[in-house]
Amino acid sequence: MKYFIIVAIFLSTFTLFYKGLKNDPKVVPSNLISKDVPNFSLKDLNGKPFSNQDLSYKGIKIVNFFASWCPPCKIEHEHLVNLSKNYDVYGIVKKDTLDNINLWFKKKGNPYKMIGFDNDGLTSIEWGVYGLPETFIISKSGKIIYRHIGPITENNIDKIVDIIDSSL
Repeated sequence: MKYFIIVAIFLSTFTLFYKGLKNDPKVVPSNLISKDVPNFSLKDLNGKPFSNQDLSYKGIKIVNFFASWCPPCKIEHEHLVNLSKNYDVYGIVKKDTLDNINLWFKKKGNPYKMIGFDNDGLTSIEWGVYGLPETFIISKSGKIIYRHIGPITENNIDKIVDIIDSSL
């Protein structure tokens, strides 16, 4: 009986580790998939309102949460510039300053159709963002269909384009 308990504990532990190793750590489920864009109201670069209403038109939209102080955001920036040539990309800046953002855009270009400043971080919380960068794809009907955690890189740009194109 003593050996049975030891073997059972060993097999249970092994099974848990094995299942855990099979999971992709970059895949974090989002409660917002298939849901409407959360309500938010922010100020844009010029102090004008930017809200969920600006994302309500019929068309695919990309919403990217970023900051100038975020090193991975700098890695993905060129890919967002390329995506913005074919798709509407919106930005939500988390806890950053207008001066820093303008300096960054002067050096690297501005891929965003509109930008909102999330100075208190509450909009990021509403979207379920826990780290930067994070990117959401919104369908024509205004539903969130995909969440990408981390920088958009050459390795996953094709997957994002496929998701967008299959939703058109």
